[in-house]
Order: sequence, then C-alpha cells, then structure tokens
Amino acid sequence: MADARRYFNLPSPLRMKRGGELVGARLAYETWGTLAPARDNAVLVLTGMSPSAHAASSADDPSPGWWEDIIGPGKAIDTTRWFVICPNTLGSCKGSTGPADLDPRTGRPYRLDFPDITLEDTADAAWELVRSFGIDKLACLLGNSMGGMAALAYLTHHPGSARSHISISTAPQAQPFAIAIRSLQREAIRLDPNWNGGNYDDAHYPEAGMSIARKLGVITYRSAMEWKGRFARIRLDADQRDDDPFGFEFQVESYLAGHAARFVRGFDPNSYLYLSRASDWFDLAEYGHGKVEAALQGLGVERALVIGVESDILFPLRQQQQIADGLRMAGAEVEFVALDSPQGHDSFLVDTVRFGAAIGGFLATMAGAGTQPARAGQAS
Repeated sequence: MADARRYFNLPSPLRMKRGGELVGARLAYETWGTLAPARDNAVLVLTGMSPSAHAASSADDPSPGWWEDIIGPGKAIDTTRWFVICPNTLGSCKGSTGPADLDPRTGRPYRLDFPDITLEDTADAAWELVRSFGIDKLACLLGNSMGGMAALAYLTHHPGSARSHISISTAPQAQPFAIAIRSLQREAIRLDPNWNGGNYDDAHYPEAGMSIARKLGVITYRSAMEWKGRFARIRLDADQRDDDPFGFEFQVESYLAGHAARFVRGFDPNSYLYLSRASDWFDLAEYGHGKVEAALQGLGVERALVIGVESDILFPLRQQQQIADGLRMAGAEVEFVALDSPQGHDSFLVDTVRFGAAIGGFLATMAGAGTQPARAGQAS
C-alpha cells in the first residue's frame, strides 16, 4: 500500500507535563504543497483523536484522506498557496509513538508503562515538528475537535507562534457531559476481560469493549435530528435479525454495530484510553488563574475563525462562542460562524461544503497580506 507518511524524531528524552518521559519518540506526519522561501505560508492541522496524518491524497498516497474535500489544489485549504502539515497525534497508533510501541529501554511494548500524556504534550511535539522546518511563525494553526484543544495548548505554550487560528468544533476545557461519556467509553474497554490490564494481543483483544466505546462515541458525534432523519423507527427485515431475543431489531442498532466493527481493530485500545483521558484533563483556565478568558489573552494571534455547530452536543456552541469572545477581547480580529448542520459534532467531516466555504474564505483574505504563494505544479 502507498504510504506518504514521514517521521520526525522528537527530542530525547521528551519530558511530559505530568511526569515521565519518552526516549526515541517520533511523530508521523504528511505534508502537501510547497514551503515558500520566506517560510511564511505554513498551515498546521491538528486532528481529532482517531484520524491519521493522512488528511488528503497526494502523489505518494493517492487514497482519499479524512479531509479530502478540504485540503488540496483549488480547495478550501489550497495547496498551491499553502504548505500544509498534518501530524499524527503523539500517543496515537497511526505511526506516532504510543502505548503499543516498543519502549527502547525494555524492548517490550509500553502498554500502561507509557507515561501520562496531556494535550499540552501533543501540542509541544507538534511545535517541535514545525520548528524542524525552520518555521518561526505559522500562517495559520487549525485544530478540530480534540485537535482544537491541542491547538489552544500550542498557542498557550508558544504564544505568538501563529499569525492566525482556525478553531473548529472544540472547547477550551472539557465539560461534565463530555467527561462522563469518555469515562463510560474507558470503562467499557477496561471491563472487557481481554483488556487484561492493558496486556492484550491479537488473539485476546478487547473487541467487545472497544465496540461499546465506539458506539457511545458515534452516538455523541451525531445529533438526535440526524438519527431520526436517517433511521426513524425503521426495523430490520426478518432475515437480518438473529435469534437472540434481545438482539438487533432496529436499523440504527445495525448501523452502530457496523460502524464499530470497522473501527475496533483499527485503533489501539490503550491509545484510546490515554488520549481520551488527555481530553478530559485539558483546561485552558489553568493558564488564566481559573479563567478561560484570561488564558486567551496571551495567545498572540492577529486573526481567528471560530466555527461551531448548533447540533453539537459534545462540544456545545456556547464553548465556541466563549473562544471567539475571548480572542476578540484579546484584540484579535475574530469571525464567528455558527452552522445549523444536522450532523452534530461530526459536521466538520461531513458538511464539507459549508465548512470549506468558511475556511476557504478566511484563508483567502490572508492570501493578499504578504504571504508568498507556493509555485504551481509543486504540490506534494
């Protein structure tokens, strides 16, 4: 299979916010476009919990990426002008160092010996990657979902490191509902006997726990409006049901099972636990004497686009408004976009026409502000 990933060796040892360190850690990442001679056209994309670095297709890997409709020549993030970097999150299992990787000090997988990881750690790792390109200041730092929280951590730890910021369906701190859902997801994994204290293998894999965790996630990623519109109360045909008296009867149940089945073997359960907990821990107010607005004062961005979705129950629209208001109070020129997309939190992955229009319009206004365009025909 084609693979466009490259690998960046992080400083070693890499010390973590909550203690512990990683030796010989690395980030997987992909790039698109050409870095301008002035190194002023870089866009860093920080992802949600489960995506890989493969956000879009390229010559090295023509398979569609998870944000294929947004990134590319002539698209919202136009790679004929912008140099786009997308790393796989530290602690993940898509090429960056995570709990499933070997600890070079023991020769065995880290598993639960992996140090506690925070979104501040993932942000600092991404910052080291950006520095390796000789980029002093990003043209734009973009983060969605968990990546949006990591982007706020990035700007907090490295103020003035981006001229502009695009914040998508994220939050300055985890709220009780999101924490409660993620707690149930982690519990489902840990209660699966095959999890075995994190010591599972392919033959003894916590598939049931991961399936339940994923189903809980999918339920919160979409909205009740979409569930009703797609499935209503439609029942499965008789030949699609099993003999279990409490088995699947409705189409929505079958959909969740199919979605989970495609996910459970594609993401490491321990990575799921670590990154889920990192999302719960994140609280921007820690940097503002208990006030989110105070923490947003020192990020140093000139312009920002904040996008939220009215039907998002995981990262409610009021949290997007809080980010926009805080950045505006800090002196940034802020555009706030509230979309009525019915797909809930996942709208940024699905409603790409409207998200693309907002993102593309925002970046287009930057294009005339002195940023050097990439040379045509050199998008990678």
